[in-house]
Amino acid sequence: MRRLARLLGVDLERVSGSGQRGRISVDDVHAYLKQMGASAGGGGGRAALPGMPDFAKFGAVRSEKISTFRKRTAEAMDRSWSNLPHVTNFDEADTSDLEAGRKAFRRANPEGPKVTMTVLIAKACAVALKQHPAINSSVDFNAGVQHFKDYVHVGIAVDTDYGLLVPVLKDVDRKPVVQLADELTDLALRTRDKQVKPEELKGASFTISNLGGIGGTGFTPIINWPQVAILGVARSQQRYVPGPDGAPVFRSFTPLCLSYDHRVVDGALAARFLSTLRGLLEDPTRLLFEV
Repeated sequence: MRRLARLLGVDLERVSGSGQRGRISVDDVHAYLKQMGASAGGGGGRAALPGMPDFAKFGAVRSEKISTFRKRTAEAMDRSWSNLPHVTNFDEADTSDLEAGRKAFRRANPEGPKVTMTVLIAKACAVALKQHPAINSSVDFNAGVQHFKDYVHVGIAVDTDYGLLVPVLKDVDRKPVVQLADELTDLALRTRDKQVKPEELKGASFTISNLGGIGGTGFTPIINWPQVAILGVARSQQRYVPGPDGAPVFRSFTPLCLSYDHRVVDGALAARFLSTLRGLLEDPTRLLFEV
């Protein structure tokens, strides 16, 4: 019985036994699971998590109320993870030349717009999304309709003291990089200062979450429904690779992590999108002429 409970994730202390002297049977465990499923919404839904133990038994505890913002974020993440079959494809792009060009622009324009890798990746994503429109779509399975968006609005995840917010860069496919850089700097600043407007958090057709400034070699970002994909970017890694003449050269590689709704996006399409994105990031000249 204990083994069954472990397999099913059931705390036997919360199960009422119907046998002699309160002995718990298999039927009691299944009845408990059915009851938890009903309390979570019924209809074969997930069983509710059991109540928290008394942590004070193990040591000092400080308890704080969860903010309304955190609750809403948790609900959105849970809704997306529970309803969308997530798959993540991983790739990397040699961004050495792109980074060198970005730094050269900053040196030549110290008072100009702050062109970040996030802005450059967003611009490259806009080009790739135009070539792979299914990743810039949304699907209503109840109505049997897929909505292909002619616009490219990219949500940029911003880490703030009060949680994660995703302001939206509008018309990324139609604006030059320097304008996008100005807009993102302003959006991010106002988001962290709680000055962003509600309408500036709506309408994204794709999202980028860049953790490169913090660290990590890769992660699985959760899709921001009703979008069908999200790009995670991790910290660039430097290593030696063979150069054109076979001699080792030092290059910088940026990890790319594309999570997608597998009902809408097949693995092959996700791989092609990442291949297009990688090609744009690895050849800044191509990115310049394609946008």
